[in-house]
Amino acid sequence: MTSDDKKKMAAYAALDYVEKGSIIGVGTGSTVNHFIDAIAEKMKGAIDAAVSSSEASSERMKKHGIRVIDLNSAGELSIYVDGADESNRHLQLIKGGGGALTREKIVAAASKTFVCIADDTKLVPFLGKFPLPVEVIPMARSLVARELVKLGGKPVWREHFITDNGNQILDVHNLEIMEPMKMETFINQIAGVVTVGLFAHRPADVLLLGSEKGVQVIKP
Repeated sequence: MTSDDKKKMAAYAALDYVEKGSIIGVGTGSTVNHFIDAIAEKMKGAIDAAVSSSEASSERMKKHGIRVIDLNSAGELSIYVDGADESNRHLQLIKGGGGALTREKIVAAASKTFVCIADDTKLVPFLGKFPLPVEVIPMARSLVARELVKLGGKPVWREHFITDNGNQILDVHNLEIMEPMKMETFINQIAGVVTVGLFAHRPADVLLLGSEKGVQVIKP
């Protein structure tokens, strides 16, 4: 079984959490692409609309004929489905490998339930092996990088990449994140940071992991 097979398995399992007639939040990435395809195949007429965390996901849903609306007109969302680059057992996450971390964090905050879908390699003992993305205002990139070095990290500018918000990303290597909530708060307070790809204050509510043994359901 390939990694993609596991992602698809988790994505289809997330359909069980989607309420008919609801407005759902949809994230970004390869696993979420399977979820979008699953909605189109199994439930396209069953949901009212979707709020997307990225332009790429919006375009994919529109091609499937799924109505995409703005979060400001949607109100509170019943569910948000998204992937993760890493998750610990508390369902605190690193997200932002695809660069949509700020909008992902906003949609997650607006949702009653956050369902994270991934393959089983994404579950780790502690966060930080995957480089931690930090979205920054362009003029503050070097300032923020110097502050991140003080944390023991090695920030690398993601060159030739601009977020949907018009900002830049620093990927921070060499971190062992033992206190995710504390680090999330600290990095978010650095002047020039838009947001950090740590989802610790608002973790997932349920983690669906595709594996050789089927879908593992993990709750904190």
